[in-house]
Amino acid sequence: MNIKTYNLLFFGIQIIFVAILVIACNSTPNNPTISSSPNKECIQNYNPNTDYFPKKVSINYATGFSVEYRNNYKVVTVKNPWREAKTGFQYVLVQCGTPAPEGFKQDQIITVPVNTVASLSTTHLPHLAKLELVDKLVGVSNLKIVNTPEVVEKIKADKIAELGNNDVNVERLLELAPDLVTTYGTGNPQTDSYPKLLEVGLKVAINAEYMENTPLGRSEWLKFTALFFDQEEKAEKVFSTIDKNYQEIAAKTKAIKKRPKVFTGFNFKGTWYVPGCKSYPAQYLADAGAELLCVGNSSGSIPSSFENIFERAATADYWLNVSQSWQNLKDAIREDSRYGDFQAVQKGNVYNNNARLNENGGNDYWEGGISNPDLILADLIQIFHPELLPSHQLLFYQKLN
Repeated sequence: MNIKTYNLLFFGIQIIFVAILVIACNSTPNNPTISSSPNKECIQNYNPNTDYFPKKVSINYATGFSVEYRNNYKVVTVKNPWREAKTGFQYVLVQCGTPAPEGFKQDQIITVPVNTVASLSTTHLPHLAKLELVDKLVGVSNLKIVNTPEVVEKIKADKIAELGNNDVNVERLLELAPDLVTTYGTGNPQTDSYPKLLEVGLKVAINAEYMENTPLGRSEWLKFTALFFDQEEKAEKVFSTIDKNYQEIAAKTKAIKKRPKVFTGFNFKGTWYVPGCKSYPAQYLADAGAELLCVGNSSGSIPSSFENIFERAATADYWLNVSQSWQNLKDAIREDSRYGDFQAVQKGNVYNNNARLNENGGNDYWEGGISNPDLILADLIQIFHPELLPSHQLLFYQKLN
């Protein structure tokens, strides 16, 4: 074979190879088999009559999300992603190695179980720890404020990237290429990161646990996270223990007749935010055998003034959840001398939820506490009715002296 014949033959083989690639790329079926990175959990021999999710979750307290199981996919709906939301979100979680259903947009379809995840909220980190999935975590919004021990260890080993808070580092996220990004929404296009993350092709899940108006409802979003990892059985077991503990602790206050009056918050730039009577703080206080000085039937907070609060709470028994920077009563009075006129201050009954601040100001009350409402409830009962839990030591709360 001369060199000219060899070149013609080689050129012909190249043309055939390119043609095969073009044909393959243009003959993709309407419902392609879902398969991302190699995963031993991918289905090898798909059977449309097989239920690939024999272990399912039941949702008993959370009202903000639901899940419908199909044989090879689950439809997860986030109903109320933020206050006064006009829309919800829907995710189609397709078992790896099986065909995606028709009728859904591509950005809704997510292959499960996901292999890597980036989290833009610290409240999601305890979920990964409880489900033993921290090894899947590749990035968080702010390394400094993390409290979850398993994640802190991974940060120390330089195995987690920092992605930014309001201004998310999209380029870094694209480099990491996680199978899933978990975040939250507020409805403000100026600050919400999820639209631009979707725009660049990332798979994003909106977690709206902060919209729940009960402590157990917020904690149950652990199951939302579990759905993306096919960890329903683990999530059911973990949450069942939390629920059981919470109910047993709450039962101790059922017979309490004398319930102390409690107010929360503080005056910030002329505004004092008061929890609504249908809010999760109101539920916490009711279960702890106390009465929260709340406003209306809202599940959120209502802005008020110092004067209005003083009129209602001057003789209240306890004051909780004050400024995170206050470590003692002098700090409070130094900020505003009028605080000294509250009976709770005069009696020394002021407790702050900042006992678990890390060195950079990250507060575990808003991280691990969301996932462990039974422990926060135990703290509250110890404050109001210490005789009911004599051996309990305050974990998230501390008394301001």
